[in-house]
Amino acid sequence: MRHFNDILADVSTRIGDEELAEQLIVPLEYQQLEELGDDRYLSLMCLRIFRAGLKHSMVDAKWPAFEEVFYQFDPVSVANMHDEALEELTGDSRLIRHWGKLQAVRKNAAKLAEISREQGSFGRYIANWPTSNIVGLWAELQQNFSQLGGSSGANFLRMAGKDTFLFTKDVVQALKREGVCDGEPKSKKAKQQVQEGFNTWAEQSQLPLCQISKILALSVG
Repeated sequence: MRHFNDILADVSTRIGDEELAEQLIVPLEYQQLEELGDDRYLSLMCLRIFRAGLKHSMVDAKWPAFEEVFYQFDPVSVANMHDEALEELTGDSRLIRHWGKLQAVRKNAAKLAEISREQGSFGRYIANWPTSNIVGLWAELQQNFSQLGGSSGANFLRMAGKDTFLFTKDVVQALKREGVCDGEPKSKKAKQQVQEGFNTWAEQSQLPLCQISKILALSVG
């Protein structure tokens, strides 16, 4: 692994400081994550699930109808939906009528509400999770929620504003170049190894994981 300041300097020289600054996102602060409502977390989670494999703009255009039929994604209301009400949604042409994903909305609402009761709010649960073990949160999301496997958990966190890196094609290529991994990290051990690399770079650069991730991608592209 090179010192991250060397990687940053290469990217800055190639594309310029102004262009680099425009491409870097800023994660939400602890209080912002904590204050985001459970309904918004559930909406974002489900949006990510329905976006998977589909054109995002098409899903986003339909999302107001999803908000309507799922009670503005109030977790308790959605968790209490009867089977008949859920089945009726398969006939609603305004929606994406994927039965497995529609079922996942109710399952995930129940689990999110449970975590919220235990932790004080789902936002507090997300905010309290240390970014130094963000892959551990990915694993928890995959274990506890339906259809949040693969890259969906990390993408959901990014959408919600939680600091996380992503395993995009360019990021994985940069990680391989720096000797952090041999290929896309899929095992728990491989993901932990990458986490340790990101932790080292975060300490060196004092940058959030999402910005380190983007800089790595830009170092390839």
